Amino acid sequence: MLSPSINSEVVSVFLKQFTAEVSQDVHVLLLWDRAGFHTSKKLEIPENVTIVPLPPYSPELNPVENLWHYLRSHYWANRMYADYDALRLAAVDAWQKAVLDKEIVKSVCFTKYAQRTY
Repeated sequence: MLSPSINSEVVSVFLKQFTAEVSQDVHVLLLWDRAGFHTSKKLEIPENVTIVPLPPYSPELNPVENLWHYLRSHYWANRMYADYDALRLAAVDAWQKAVLDKEIVKSVCFTKYAQRTY
């Protein structure tokens, strides 16, 4: 989902769209930072989702922070966009090239604490 702004209503729409893609018998666990739109009382959290807040000021524990850094450094840094639509298309293009590549995601988002140990 791409949005020009983010707030609890946008995050609620994201969660609704996200859970529509997940089988109803699957329970989703989301590790989230404590951004205001992640912790708002207005946030509508679906029944099959549990939010686990990360400790404050701990971006090193949030694998998606590494992904945002990768996207910025490989796709978005030092570029100008003619308008919002050009920026949106660049974001979609970067997302499709990087995030849909399992090997990139594995290498960029790897964290020891989330590694299986069995």
